[in-house]
Formats: sequence, structure tokens, C-alpha cells
Amino acid sequence: MSRLSPFAIGLTLLAACATRHATLAPASAASPAAAVAQSAAAPVPSVALAPDDRVRIAEAFRLAAAVGDRIWPAWTSAPFAILLVTPEREFLLRHPRPSKDFTRLGYDSLLQTEVLVRPPRFVPNLLATFPAVGGVPTIVVGRPAATHRNSTEWVVTLLHEHFHQLQTSRPGYYARVDSLGLARGDTTGMWMLDYPFPYDSARVRTRFATFTQRLDSALAATSDSTRAMRWAAVRHARNELREALSPDDDRYLAFQTWQEGVARYTELAVARFAAAHYAPSTAFAALADFVPYATAADRIESSVRAGLAGSSLQRGNRVAFYPAGAAYALMLDRMVPDWRTHYFDRAMSLDALLPPAQ
Repeated sequence: MSRLSPFAIGLTLLAACATRHATLAPASAASPAAAVAQSAAAPVPSVALAPDDRVRIAEAFRLAAAVGDRIWPAWTSAPFAILLVTPEREFLLRHPRPSKDFTRLGYDSLLQTEVLVRPPRFVPNLLATFPAVGGVPTIVVGRPAATHRNSTEWVVTLLHEHFHQLQTSRPGYYARVDSLGLARGDTTGMWMLDYPFPYDSARVRTRFATFTQRLDSALAATSDSTRAMRWAAVRHARNELREALSPDDDRYLAFQTWQEGVARYTELAVARFAAAHYAPSTAFAALADFVPYATAADRIESSVRAGLAGSSLQRGNRVAFYPAGAAYALMLDRMVPDWRTHYFDRAMSLDALLPPAQ
């Protein structure tokens, strides 16, 4: 079987992220076909980062440092390379192996990193993580307005993407993706987007809707006894959904909930942490579009819960799996509190983190 290269999978993750954000926020990210723009021929003037850009990026670094390894073991070991894309130029920060097409602007004491610049290559509304520079998982991101977010949402989303950096930088990640056996001869990695999941099957839609509705009900439980009963219903619904799928289809669903669903969960976990344990910098809180982290957390949770309603497979793409994965992870927090310590050493499936049913 042909093994997928990290760069091929990275380009697919770029397209997947573009599709995800375009679905969740209309007109936000570009389509995969338009993701890469032509390099500008003119040299890049030595212009520093805009003040608001510096404040937002500094806030993301500061929040990540405050979170540390509290949410994810060894999260601080992941790269936090960022490529900020503006219409005029691209700024590279905290990258361990910059390519030769960048010009150094100097050290930024606020960001505690060298800042490098080059002419724009990517469209300015992109939001994705892939090996964009030097083979290192890099967050490629436009400004908040271009990505249809306020500054607080933008910072929290950067931590979502930083979690993808942890995922893809773990030893053996690409080999494990390949071992799922879902590529079916595709060596580009596009199977992650184009896999022929039976979205149109009435049986699968019905069982997926039951599964997500059971998740929503379990999240709403207010007592341990009710939660345990509803969690048992979630597991039963998941087993019934599995019976309606081929083994390959079930692995695809499990992989998407494991990868993208947990990234969405992480976004919420970061916003909740910031709301409870963190104070934004004075400069960040003074931005015109700042909202409190508690507000951002409420909006993310509402979006996840809304994504569980009805038969979301009717949209006909894998984005339906993301709120399901986030909700599943939230229930794991309550029912299997140590699941995150085993997230990377089990199969690429949240089901693999569950103890045997009693």
C-alpha cells in the first residue's frame, strides 16, 4: 500500500480546515482550490506587524503559556509556529526552520520571537494547520475580520489550531493515519475529504441522529444517576450506528470525531479555562472587538449543542462529525476523567478510550 507523505496529508488538512470553517462560518475560509495564491514578484518592504496584530498574537502565546499542559499532556512540546497572512505580506513567527524566501525583520520583545516576512502566497482568509513552511506544522491564518471572527474568538481558534500542531507532530501520526486503510490507493490524502461515507443512507442518518440526540441529552443531565443512565443510552446508540456502517465507514467516522471533534472540544476547554483562571492583557481587552472569554465559551458550547440537533448528516459532509466528537469528548470528561492521558496511545477513535460496558 502506498504510504501518504506528511506534506500530502498536510495539504489535505488545509483543505479540510478550509471546508470546516467555511461551513461553520459562512464565507469565512477559501475553498481548497483557491487556498494558495501566486507569490508576489515585488520585494517585501520592511514593515513591522500592525499593533493590533501584535496584541492578538501576544495574547494567544500568553494564553497558551497559561494553559500549559493542563488540558493536554505535553502540549507545550508542540510547535507554535504561526504564519499570519495579510493582503500585502506574510509574517512568520516562532518557526524553528524558516525557509530562505523569508526576510528577517528582527526580534519582537512582546512576542519573544524573531519576525520574518515574505510576499503573500496564501489567501488572507485562510485558517488551517499544515506543513506550510519547512515541513513544520504551521498555523496559517488571516486576520480576525478576514476569518469572520472577533479578536477573542480568533485567539481561541488559534489554540484549536495549536492542538492540531500537537496531533500532527506526535511520533507516528502519519503512519497511524495510513494504517487506517481508508486511502484506497489515493496517495494525495484527499480521501480525508472525499471518502464516500453513506451520508444519503436513511438508515445511517436515522441512527446518527439518534446518537447525537442521545449525546445532547446526556450533556444536559444534572445528576450522576441521570448522567450514567443517559451515557449508557449514548453507548447503545453508538453501537447501533456502528451496525449500520461498514468497518471502513465506521473507522472514518471514528477518525473524524477523534481528530476534528476533539480539536473543537479543545477550543471550548481553552475558552472555559480562560474564563475561570485567566485575565486578558490590558491591551487585548482594549481592542474594539474584544468579548470576554466566558462569552466566547458560551458561544462555542451553543454551537456544539446546536450541531447535535436533528439529522445533521443531511448536510452531506463530514462536518456533522465535529460537534458529535466535541460532545463525546465532553461526556468523556465526566464519565472517564483520565481519557486525555490515553488519547494519543490508543486507536484513532474515542470509543477506544472507553472501559468495557458493565
